[in-house]
Amino acid sequence: MSLAKKPLLVPTGDPAGVGPEISLKAAGGCGWPCVLFGDAARLAGSGLEIVDTGALPEAVVSAAGPTDAGGRAQLAALDAAIDRALAGEGRAIVTAPTSKAAIERSGVAFTGQTEHLARRAGLADDDVTMMFLGPRLRVALATTHLSLRAVPDAITVPRVKRAILHLADALTRLGYARPSIVVGALNPHAGEDGLFGTEDRDVIAAAIAAARSETDARVSGPTGAETAFRRASAGEVDGVVAMFHDQATIASKLLDWGEAVNVTWGLPFVRTSVDHGVAYDAVGRADPAGMEAALRMALALTEGER
Repeated sequence: MSLAKKPLLVPTGDPAGVGPEISLKAAGGCGWPCVLFGDAARLAGSGLEIVDTGALPEAVVSAAGPTDAGGRAQLAALDAAIDRALAGEGRAIVTAPTSKAAIERSGVAFTGQTEHLARRAGLADDDVTMMFLGPRLRVALATTHLSLRAVPDAITVPRVKRAILHLADALTRLGYARPSIVVGALNPHAGEDGLFGTEDRDVIAAAIAAARSETDARVSGPTGAETAFRRASAGEVDGVVAMFHDQATIASKLLDWGEAVNVTWGLPFVRTSVDHGVAYDAVGRADPAGMEAALRMALALTEGER
């Protein structure tokens, strides 16, 4: 089956959250075949292909919060979609939001879908890059889900270099010729030559130099993060590499709320997702715009493979 004929694979996330609702709304108007993974009884009647990963009692679906059963259900849906993708049976995976707390409560160690996808694909966490791609800002993360106090030790040349190269690859896939990328600093004022920390001078600068030898992207930095994001928002550069999670997400959600797409790069398949959480309090009135954007991004990132 050619990629052009393969469906988008959509695990519908936490059954008590907005995932099933936004998946149905967005996939129904996607204009491309989609397969939904979840409780078939809750997803029936849409005319879409459904892969039933287990029926759930009403108490789980209406819990308005994380439950053990809900955690098992959302992981089962995600794993079923990954199985199909690894078998070459999908164009991309587009994930609805999951609850890390619910999956942890079900007895599975889980720090996020990004890391789980990497491990299921036989990769290390450091082999993949989390990105948020939107109309005004495109940002890749050198580190992802870890405490702020752990970030400085996690900033290494291989991690920063990988984020630069993955962002360059994704931007090229989206049509940016020789994309311009600015690498944001970890410390205030990029460390002031070691006065406020040595990571920018000794590690991040070395990663930039190493990346430049492997890509024709135009890479600059390390630059103070506030300047890096200002330049990106003004259209002066095509993308930013951020050093830690909230450095990226604060800027992304300020500039591209509801339009940014969470992308995992480095997998053997494309994976996109919404940039918001399970939103238990919005069930029944959820806006599918983020899921629609994630579906569109999955198609755009795989366009060159058709």
